[in-house]
Amino acid sequence: MAKKVRTQAMRALDAHKIAYTVHLFPDTIHNAEEVAAQIGLPAAQVFKTLVVLRENELNAHALLVMVPAKHELDLRHFAQQIGVKAVKMAGHDQAEKLTGLKVGGISALALLNRPFDVYLDESATRFEEIAISAGQRGVNLQLKVSAIIELTGAQMVSVTPL
Repeated sequence: MAKKVRTQAMRALDAHKIAYTVHLFPDTIHNAEEVAAQIGLPAAQVFKTLVVLRENELNAHALLVMVPAKHELDLRHFAQQIGVKAVKMAGHDQAEKLTGLKVGGISALALLNRPFDVYLDESATRFEEIAISAGQRGVNLQLKVSAIIELTGAQMVSVTPL
């Protein structure tokens, strides 16, 4: 693939001198498990970013939760972990409006200066590196888990079965 891609996430990583690998795939693929197959990584090592809202808290920031491709987020368990009564998934349109990014391309790395609380499933620590969206459909970045945590301020949570 000859196209040269530069996303906000890549610019942020470059500015912090953090090494990463770019994985390109057809932007028609929005399913993280299919992305994993396309880029040749196990689904457990490719993380999707979900937009979650606290229920009944009108002015609370949206939450970005990174979980492995093959897992669903246990909303009740997540709410307990972060000490709130209840959370709900943002709908596709709502997620896109809140982030300014298309579903399938939402990335905490592309939203660094925006008021999102970021969470990362602790299963990520089983790997030195994981792949996450670069903030654009069809582009994932593979980088050290420690760099993701440091740059995004992600809080570790256990929200998927081990």
